[in-house]
Amino acid sequence: VDLANMTILKAHLKESGKIMSCLEDAVQNGVDVPKGILILGLPGTGKSLFAQYAAAALKMPLIRLDMGKMMGGHVGDSERNLRNAQRQAEEMAPCILWIDEIEKGFSGSGGKGREEGAYLRRMTGSFLTWLQEKKSSCYIIATANSIQGLPPEFFRKGRFDECFCTSMPTEHELEEILRVHLGKPGR
Repeated sequence: VDLANMTILKAHLKESGKIMSCLEDAVQNGVDVPKGILILGLPGTGKSLFAQYAAAALKMPLIRLDMGKMMGGHVGDSERNLRNAQRQAEEMAPCILWIDEIEKGFSGSGGKGREEGAYLRRMTGSFLTWLQEKKSSCYIIATANSIQGLPPEFFRKGRFDECFCTSMPTEHELEEILRVHLGKPGR
């Protein structure tokens, strides 16, 4: 996967990748296991492509978590589905768990007193605890088009290593993107 205009994200991934490639040594020397990143930005700015790039660059399997499929029809199904997905990802570690459009699964969980949102608040709390406490080499790449509605707890230190924002490419970055595409065979 070729990727242009994400220099800062690539540099961060390179540093995380160094730790992930020799995880046992890093842990023995007191280095924290990288948790992952949250990428915010407009649709079409390369957030999802970056997850694919990261998997290729780190030579790790990419697992896509579809938050819409986590929602169950009965009480407790959603929370159980999410726990099962987390467990499966940890069993496949080292891997990259890509949570695309995370806001669609957790927006509105901060509402107070809404009975229909109770399961969502439990699910969000469980997920945030897992993010904070996980020790596995399951690297999270969460993408969001909007942070509106996401609980502020998502941005608390220790949940993600870093939060990044993407924007529309500059003129120089557009030239770089065009070079990548025009450099492909048959173009």
